[in-house]
Amino acid sequence: MNFNVHSHPYALSRNTVVAKHGMVATSNPLASNVGLQMLQKGGNAVDAAIATAAALTVVEPTSNGVGGDCFAIVYINGELHGMNASGKSPELFTMEAVKEKHPGISTMPWFGWTPITVPGVPKGWAKLNERFGRLSLLECLQPAIELALSGYPVGENLAELWSVASKRYLEESKNSTEFDEWKKTFLFDGHSPAFGQFITLPNHAETLRKIAQSHSDAFYYGDLADAIHNSSLKHQGFIRKKDLEAFEVEWVDPVSINYRGYDIYELPPNGQGIVSLMALSILKNEKFTYKDESNTLHKQIEAMKWAFADGMKHITDPSYMKEKVSDLIGDAYGLSRYDKITDVATIPEPFDIPNGGTVYLATADKWGNMVSYIQSNYSGFGSGVVIEDTGIAMQNRGRDFSLDATHVNCLAPLKKTYHTIVPGFIMEKNRAIGPFGVMGGYMQPQGHLQVVMNMIDFRLNPQMALDAPRWQWKSKNLVIVEQDFPAHLIVELIQKGHQMVIEQNRNIFGRGQIIIRMKNGVYVGGCESRTESNIACY
Repeated sequence: MNFNVHSHPYALSRNTVVAKHGMVATSNPLASNVGLQMLQKGGNAVDAAIATAAALTVVEPTSNGVGGDCFAIVYINGELHGMNASGKSPELFTMEAVKEKHPGISTMPWFGWTPITVPGVPKGWAKLNERFGRLSLLECLQPAIELALSGYPVGENLAELWSVASKRYLEESKNSTEFDEWKKTFLFDGHSPAFGQFITLPNHAETLRKIAQSHSDAFYYGDLADAIHNSSLKHQGFIRKKDLEAFEVEWVDPVSINYRGYDIYELPPNGQGIVSLMALSILKNEKFTYKDESNTLHKQIEAMKWAFADGMKHITDPSYMKEKVSDLIGDAYGLSRYDKITDVATIPEPFDIPNGGTVYLATADKWGNMVSYIQSNYSGFGSGVVIEDTGIAMQNRGRDFSLDATHVNCLAPLKKTYHTIVPGFIMEKNRAIGPFGVMGGYMQPQGHLQVVMNMIDFRLNPQMALDAPRWQWKSKNLVIVEQDFPAHLIVELIQKGHQMVIEQNRNIFGRGQIIIRMKNGVYVGGCESRTESNIACY
């Protein structure tokens, strides 16, 4: 990739990292070190990804857990593979049953037992390990088990996220016992942990051990499945053991568009990865040479609006989709939407974009294998439901189903919903360039668009591509930007009709990682400056 490693147009948070033998980039230093241990032990990039992902469920429970879903793009032995480990809705999850439980609702509830879908993380780890790993699943999960048992001190960013989440779930718990186990598991003396506080998660450690020793079977067929089933019955939830038993990981072919000579890969639906490809297919109809100008930003924002409007209309479980993915990311689509962009802000199809919590990681090994991996419970800790005495925080992914029976993503039994978490990967003429990702709910396609263009159009090195001030489209003409976003650009975008708001909270602009492999085999890594991110390498 032809970036300028010496170009530092933005506040330099850290230098770009280089390494020859292997690299692990995550949002947490403890997790990065766990991945590096696997590489040094003789494991490959897949082993490092699994170990790191397991560690992140311990050291960042505010954003992910074993009760969530995961996706991966794996480049190994010269081939690209896609994994979709997202679960379906329970068999009992009907429109009638949900409306009977929640009379008068027009949208799916955010929290409690209702929005819970089948978790895919444990079997995702197991299948990655089975197909590509060099080490056993127990070897990969052992460091996370030890972290949960021995404990760790809470960092600054984690303490803040924990505090915000605690207020949310404590408010929800005022009128329900569904959140009692969450309070028991994730509050300490009734409070979220403070910066520097040392915590342990013993139930989580035992759950990880059972998953590792059974190669995930305990979670889908054994005593952990029984615990989920019994807890659901107790609290009038919809999920049952037979839903867990029916879950299977899907191996899928990543989809791509060619953007200025580079093939940008995402996973196909039910994920929203194609939204970033749709926006890039719109923008490739114009040449952009300078990042910090209002025309560039205006066109990026408008393209993103169109991509989201079309994506939200069509993306769902692929067996329910009416449009072909190839049509949605094709040149004809891109040109048709590009022709609709004018010099003023428009509202293609209004809807509100919520926030979300996710972890992303990238790994690379001495053999040239690389992994782009992402997992999430959706909204922070997820549904707020924790299974008794297991530490399993269940996701609330079903929140994205529509209660409009005519919508393509309408609620239905045994269906996968529109999914926000998306890993990315870049190739050039069959040569692997590397994994990239920006986590954070509906910020993810917007983050993908921005870092890809930063590197390809504006030749920023991976670290600068991540450090550059970000924007996020929220709804209608509302765009939020970070505090260090250039003031003159805010003024010029307002003149084009955008409603610009400066946002103090940097967490909602996503957290990204990038690993690029140069032609000489050297890895170049960039790591998120908006959190305690870290690159471990050797």
